[in-house]
Amino acid sequence: MFFSKQLLSGPAQGGGVSGWVSALLGSTRSDAGPVVTPASALSLTVLQNCVSLLAESIAQLPLELYRRAGGDRVPAVDHPLYAVLKYQPNPWQTPFEYQEMTQISAGLRGNSYSFIDRDADGVVQGLYPLNGEAMTVLRGSDLKPVYRMYGAEPMPQRLVHHVRWMSLNGYTGLSPILLHANAIGYAQAIQQYAGKSFLNGTALSGVIERPKDSPAIKDQSSIDKITGDWAEKYGGASNAKKVALLQEGMTFRPLSMTNVDAALIDALRLSAIDIARIYKIPAHMVNELERATFSNIEHQQIQFVIYTLLPWIKRHEQAKSRDLLLPSERREYFIEYNVSGLLRGDQASRYAAYSVARQWGWLSVNDIRRLENLPPIEGGDIYLSPLNMVDATKPIPLPPGKSEPTRAEVKEIERILS
Repeated sequence: MFFSKQLLSGPAQGGGVSGWVSALLGSTRSDAGPVVTPASALSLTVLQNCVSLLAESIAQLPLELYRRAGGDRVPAVDHPLYAVLKYQPNPWQTPFEYQEMTQISAGLRGNSYSFIDRDADGVVQGLYPLNGEAMTVLRGSDLKPVYRMYGAEPMPQRLVHHVRWMSLNGYTGLSPILLHANAIGYAQAIQQYAGKSFLNGTALSGVIERPKDSPAIKDQSSIDKITGDWAEKYGGASNAKKVALLQEGMTFRPLSMTNVDAALIDALRLSAIDIARIYKIPAHMVNELERATFSNIEHQQIQFVIYTLLPWIKRHEQAKSRDLLLPSERREYFIEYNVSGLLRGDQASRYAAYSVARQWGWLSVNDIRRLENLPPIEGGDIYLSPLNMVDATKPIPLPPGKSEPTRAEVKEIERILS
């Protein structure tokens, strides 16, 4: 049993530690200056939005353990794992909380670890989350991963449920945070710059100017009285649109946004889009609505499910099947998230699709009601078939009570046509 050499091999980027190696070490300093860690990166609102959006979206999906029954599938309610996945993964977490925490850990660090509590027969009794920062992945002589928590004995693969993100070595996933430390550090640097600008800088709405040839007011109390009276009479929303009278040649000049302020706003927006790109989150889902329209948001929502959520869902499904089902059970049982609710369009589009499916006979009334979370009705399991649909390989049948035409009838038709 030894530390996998593959975990420390690979090409370096630039002159320092490569992005993927730093993803294994836990932190790295970005080119912009700030040290990037999963905890510091989570303070960025857009990154927190992306990570929590993925975690909450997956955690809210119904998770089912199915048993294959011929060409059908049925919920495996009698299997011990069913209650663990559906109702109580451990004594203090709900299924939503456990799945949310698992995805947050995978989204930040690229790996999520849980201890699998098994009885003497190997049946899963519970899932207990482990601290990923204290975990080391080893490789045994049989090439299977072995897991060691800091200060604890190594655990074999059968005792650890491991969900990993994109991997270069097959054993550990890369951390999205540290792999893209420069993009995140750039956003952190902009945020720090903006905070210090508000702390140390000045922001004036305007200035009152006096003519150059007028004598200067050297008494500070007089200056304070002029500016104080101006702010009291004309400052705030309650004094909007009032008319001011300036004497002694004074003028009021409002100050507009500087080019630096405008560039800072653009930089914040671009850094937010760049972080959303790391997690493949559509811009409108991080409240960047500059180019969003009502016509394209629905399609972007479906694309989010297909291209962003489904890869993560497949990782969780297949990791659960690998780690929680015994090898002898995998041909009969499988674990699946139900994403059909997220793929539903608006009400008019759904009802139009249901109408077509009902008329052409591949959905029954109760099938449609189940898709809409409605209870079944009596007689709702009947499938319709259009009357004008026939087998193309067989002759068209005659209507009831009709027989083949006689020779005289055929000649009479030919005479009429000629």
